[in-house]
Amino acid sequence: MARKNGKDGKGSKAEKARETKSQAAPGADHPPSSARWARAADAGAGTAPSLSPHLHPVLPPAAPGIVTVAPDQRFSLASVDPNATGGLDKAEAKAALEAQRERIKALQEKLYAERRRSLLVVFQAIDTGGKDGTIRNVLEGVNPQGCRVWSFKVPSAEELDQDFLWRYHARAPGRGLIGVFNRSHYEDVLVVRVKGLVPEETWRERYGLINDFERLLTLSGTVILKFFLHISKDEQKERLEARLADPTKHWKFDPADLVERESWNAYQTAFDDALCRCSTPYAPWHVVPANRKWARNLMVARTIADTLEAMDPHFPEPRAGLEGIKVPD
Repeated sequence: MARKNGKDGKGSKAEKARETKSQAAPGADHPPSSARWARAADAGAGTAPSLSPHLHPVLPPAAPGIVTVAPDQRFSLASVDPNATGGLDKAEAKAALEAQRERIKALQEKLYAERRRSLLVVFQAIDTGGKDGTIRNVLEGVNPQGCRVWSFKVPSAEELDQDFLWRYHARAPGRGLIGVFNRSHYEDVLVVRVKGLVPEETWRERYGLINDFERLLTLSGTVILKFFLHISKDEQKERLEARLADPTKHWKFDPADLVERESWNAYQTAFDDALCRCSTPYAPWHVVPANRKWARNLMVARTIADTLEAMDPHFPEPRAGLEGIKVPD
């Protein structure tokens, strides 16, 4: 038998008020996560890019000497001369490189301050192709607070437990940053293919997944630049021999590189497929003739600077009332 309180037997007014409050606002003292998410979104209003699902940024052409792979067309690295220099001589290129570095530094500062978009620069090459040297020479002087360089080696046990894009997506640059991938998600259609680490149907499926991943980044405000540093087999031999001849470079020499060299032709075929299948209007592949390091550095630096300029970052508007502020003694 129910307990009766008050004349009507339906409980006191205080009890009914508490019951009504409980029904109307469950968990009022602990708002749901969706409410916290909404507040975070409000706090970031105006910082995220507004892009149509069908609109991608217009990218400038690559620097002279670079070959951009046309989307949906066959391509072969054999058609590109790795000795090409873009029409410059060594002295001109070295002088011009410093000017491009200064452009990158100035534009990076605006990108970092604006904090609306980001730039992802991807480098792929065969062993000794010059990825480390290009990154070091082109980005010299860039503010490290606004730049992140990631070098992707053999995946860890944790990374192998995830989908193949997990470790790359986790390191994509946030707003305002320049991100650099020294090797990248393309390893999962290159080395895994050549070494037979996954079945063919698996790595073939990954071309489309990579394109979807890069489209997602682009629509989220990340501009993607992809450089393939193209050297000849003879040039690779010279660079490996140079490492053996210089004791200070012995740390860079790995006998496994000689094993990989035996798969030169297989890698060239894998590169060709990746370049033509994953060169898209929003993230095209740029093949850089890389036998001449001084020409390579300038081509890459000029393309990065031109791309940042096309992004047209601006310093944010100053706070109101700054003109009347005086700094006390």
